[in-house]
Amino acid sequence: ESQTGNNVSMVDGKQVIEIRAKGGYLPRVSTAKAGIPTTLRVNTTGTFDCSSALRIPSLKVSKNLPANGVTDIDLGSLAAGTLQGNCSMGMYPFQIDVTN
Repeated sequence: ESQTGNNVSMVDGKQVIEIRAKGGYLPRVSTAKAGIPTTLRVNTTGTFDCSSALRIPSLKVSKNLPANGVTDIDLGSLAAGTLQGNCSMGMYPFQIDVTN
């Protein structure tokens, strides 16, 4: 599996970053644009490990994901930089590189 993917799309003026959560997060690195309302869309399929508890500490995001389904998390308009996320236990990191 590719570590970075073309997993970011524009929908109705918002950018949607899609990742999968199960035994970690894929892709591990996503690239998004700064200054655009952003939604993180997390897909889970039979996810019972700690990656079902997603955290983005700098945005105070803390979300418990269902074992199966799609969860949209509103991240707002992001500033340029790198957002670090992980599971509740800190075992599975992911990041979003935000560019101008």
